[in-house]
Amino acid sequence: MTKNLTKLWTGGMRRLLAIQSRAARDALKGVDSTPVHALRPQAIWRAAQAAAEQAARQSTQAPGAPARESRVGPRAAAWAAGEWRRAEHLASARAHHAARALPYGLYLPAGGATAGMPLVVMLHGCKQSMDSFAEGTRMNLLADRHGFAVVYPEQSERAHPHQCWHWYDARDAAGGGEAAAVVSLIDALVAEHGFDRSRVYAAGLSAGAGLAMLLAVRWPSRFAAVALHSGPAFGEARSGVSALDVMRRGVHRDPVALVDGELGERAHPGMPAIVLQGDADAVVAPLNAEQLAVQLLRLNGLADVRGVRQGVVSHEIFKDGYREQDYELDGASVVRLCRVAELDHAWSGGDEAVPFHSSTGPDASAMIWDFFRGHRRDAADEIYDDELAQDAR
Repeated sequence: MTKNLTKLWTGGMRRLLAIQSRAARDALKGVDSTPVHALRPQAIWRAAQAAAEQAARQSTQAPGAPARESRVGPRAAAWAAGEWRRAEHLASARAHHAARALPYGLYLPAGGATAGMPLVVMLHGCKQSMDSFAEGTRMNLLADRHGFAVVYPEQSERAHPHQCWHWYDARDAAGGGEAAAVVSLIDALVAEHGFDRSRVYAAGLSAGAGLAMLLAVRWPSRFAAVALHSGPAFGEARSGVSALDVMRRGVHRDPVALVDGELGERAHPGMPAIVLQGDADAVVAPLNAEQLAVQLLRLNGLADVRGVRQGVVSHEIFKDGYREQDYELDGASVVRLCRVAELDHAWSGGDEAVPFHSSTGPDASAMIWDFFRGHRRDAADEIYDDELAQDAR
C-alpha cells in the first residue's frame, strides 16, 4: 500500500524514492550489534548514513500490500461516541507571521466537561485530510476511553496541491507560518474549552511529523511531548528537492550540529518524544528515525557531542514485530525509538482500508497516548516560545 510520495512533492519526478529497507537493515547490523546508548551521536549518524547509502545503491521498489477491508466502520473509528466539529480558524497576523485560515476538525469525547482535559494535536501527511487521518489512526476511540480531546488541523489544497505541510521551509510564508497557525489554533481552543495547557501534545505522520518537529523546536512551551511517525530528520532540508533527498537518505550533516545550529545560543526547555518508524519504509528511509532520536537526545539535554550523558538510563526491548529503545532520566522516559519490522510508509496498527495506514505492527495510537500521558509541561517554560519563534526565522 506504499504510495510513492515523489509524485506528491514534485508531480513530475518519478521513482526518486526507491530504497530497499531490508538491505538497509542488513547494512546496519554492525550498528545494531552495539547498543545505541554506547555510541556517540556522530558515530550513530556516520554509520547509519553509510548503511543508507549502500541500501540506496542496491534499491528496488517493493510492491505494496493490498488494502484490507476495514474492521471498524469509518464513522465509528473517526467520530466514536463523542462530538465531531468542523471549523476554520483564522490565525491573525503577528510580528513575523501573516494571517491565514486553517481548517480543522475537533473531537470531544462524550460525557465529560472539557475544562482540564488534555488535548492531542494530530498532523496528517501528504494526500491526507482530517477525516482520513481520524479514520485511519482511530485516535478518537482512545479519546473516548481515556478522556482527552483531539484536534486535526488540515492543510489547505490552496497552500499545497497535495495537502503537504511545508516542514522543510521555515519561512513565514510556508512552514513557519503553518506552525504559527497551529499554535494560534491551540491557544484559541484552550481559551474556549479550558483544555489543560500543561497537557497539550502533538503527533504527526510523514510531513506532519516534520511539522511536529518544527513545533517542538520553535514552540516548546505549547507541548508536553511529541510523537513523530515516519518523519524526516530535522534541520537540513530547505526546499522540495532537498526535502526529497533527506527523506531518501537522511541528513548529510551531523544531526547534533543541525540542532545546535538551529538553537544557536538560545536555551530550550526540552521536548519528550516518541519516534516510530517502519523498517520497510521505501518513502522515508529508516535512517531518519535514528537521526531524529539523536537530535531529540540533544534537544532534551541527554546527550552532548561526546555521547549520552551520565545519569541517562537506556533500555532496549524486543517485542513481537518491533524493537523499542527507551532513554530515561530520573525514572521517566524522555526519548523512545520504536522500529517496526515489515512496516512500510504507514501508520502502525491502523486501519489498512485507509491509505497510509497499516494493520502491520503495534497500535501506534495506543503507544503514543501511553507515552504522552506520562508528561506535563511546566508553565514556566512559556518564556522560551516567543524568543525561539522570532529569532529562529
